[in-house]
Amino acid sequence: VQLQASGGGLVQAGGSLTLSCAASRRAGSNNALAWFRQAPGKEREFVAAISWRSFSTTYADSVKGRFIISRDDAKSTSFLRMNNLKPEDTAVYYCAVARSSYSGNNLADYAYWGQGTLVTVSS
Repeated sequence: VQLQASGGGLVQAGGSLTLSCAASRRAGSNNALAWFRQAPGKEREFVAAISWRSFSTTYADSVKGRFIISRDDAKSTSFLRMNNLKPEDTAVYYCAVARSSYSGNNLADYAYWGQGTLVTVSS
């Protein structure tokens, strides 16, 4: 499975962006999907996850109420809608496909990773 993330860019604080992640095939349709991010000089951290068939979603406390994760299995694509962006949201965002239907928040729960897309939020 190959993942292609897109949608990053430069936005002012308070603005919005939507990231997309397209999978090369439907191998992830029975698996949980997630987004992580990595800011300069920091470790990669969990942002949001969505379970198989969108039964449940999980968010990091830092983005809860501002970000929305969704998926379109017919198009093998996941999305991360980011609202009310803050400078501390600046990072490279990575999409990932889990090893199972379990939507965990640990890097080890995920088997496939996209190349990352840069989001820069100016103050």
